Amino acid sequence: PVVTFGNLMTEGTALSRRGQHDKALGCFNDALKLRSGDKHCLITRSKCFLKLGDTENSLKDAEASLRIDKTFPEGLYQKAETLYTMGDFEFALVFYHRGRRLRPDIHKFQLGINKAEEAIINCLGNPSAVKLENTEELCFVSRQAERKKDNQQQQNKPTKDQKRTKKQSPKTERQLLGELYADKAYLEKLLKDEDLMQSTTRQGIKVMDLVLDGISYLNHRQDFWQQQKPMYARVYERKLLRQGRMHDKKRKLSDIGRSIAKDMEDIELCLARGSAEESCRKAERMLRKIQGWTEEEVPNKNELIGNLHNCIGNAHLAMGQMEAALHSHKMDLDFARKNALTDAVSRALDNIGHVYARMGRFQQAINSWEEKIPLAQSSLEKAWLFHEIGRCYLELDKAEEAQDYGQKSLQSADEEGDVEWQLHATVLVAQAQVKLKDYRSAIMNFERALEKAKLVPSEAAQNGIIA
Repeated sequence: PVVTFGNLMTEGTALSRRGQHDKALGCFNDALKLRSGDKHCLITRSKCFLKLGDTENSLKDAEASLRIDKTFPEGLYQKAETLYTMGDFEFALVFYHRGRRLRPDIHKFQLGINKAEEAIINCLGNPSAVKLENTEELCFVSRQAERKKDNQQQQNKPTKDQKRTKKQSPKTERQLLGELYADKAYLEKLLKDEDLMQSTTRQGIKVMDLVLDGISYLNHRQDFWQQQKPMYARVYERKLLRQGRMHDKKRKLSDIGRSIAKDMEDIELCLARGSAEESCRKAERMLRKIQGWTEEEVPNKNELIGNLHNCIGNAHLAMGQMEAALHSHKMDLDFARKNALTDAVSRALDNIGHVYARMGRFQQAINSWEEKIPLAQSSLEKAWLFHEIGRCYLELDKAEEAQDYGQKSLQSADEEGDVEWQLHATVLVAQAQVKLKDYRSAIMNFERALEKAKLVPSEAAQNGIIA
């Protein structure tokens, strides 16, 4: 099989979504060999590297895409995301801002700005808490006074343990610590047991020190998680998760739709290649599958069921199984009428007429096709429809009706400007006139038909008309 850039990209993306990032990376590498410097492929590979924890290569690919196109939004966002993951929050913020200036409509840049700013504040503290005083005689201030002031501020400054008294709300702590929140609550409860806190272990370590170390560790983890994944990001993640479920549902419906389209194409292709039995078997299998699905999964369920009955009927007709073909096309007609599907009704009536004609039941074929006449949508469709009805009347030795329908067919073919159907209609009229013993008119029409046959051109038709 021919390996194309598009195939490799599609396969790589699918593997990446399934979490098989190593295999996906191979696909993206091969794709870039075929189309070196494709910015979209570079970004997908950069995302893959980032998932694998290879931030260096992820950054290289993001920067390579920006060298190709400085204003490429996906490149800016990927570079910012990689820098954020590397802990370079300030540089990440720069590229989030740059992306937002270029594409304010892309919401993820604003979310990136919020995330990076919050991470910087968590690392360095809030800049609003720092107050600088501008005094005119600052250079004359005594250094000793400054040191004294600093010492006083240092004494008044709360210690880490005092800071911990200003705890976050239990709800926030629970969200940050997750399963570890219960452990922290248990350790804090132990601190209230004074006797236990004063006791020591066999190794001579005070229980209080162990408990405080445990709480300190959990506090550090809480700070780290707050920095890496701020609260707003957690809320956003939950929102994304809900949207993801909806997206998965839509993707599932989309996958079902693509699967149905492919199966229908296979069924029609088998019939076109002469494998009527295989086409019939596939259509029957698909019909059973669709009947088990809901209207939500397949919105056009009834239309599809009718279409499958049509395919099964055509396959039976190709195999010469007339009764089975007739039954399937009648099922198609019933579904079409129940669901008011005009095109499907027209299709089913046409097929039923063909089956009846093949069975030699010409009057029933005529009845079916005459019911279809008001549904015909073009002059060309009317041309062959009138011709088929006229041909059936000719088989029933009703020459006058055959002549009338032949002339209607010729008129429709003239409107459409279709030479081939002008030829068929003229021959039908001439044959009907022979039955009516109007030989002069018949000769004139056969001569006209001969001229049409030379235009088509068709030697078989010319020989038949001359004979």
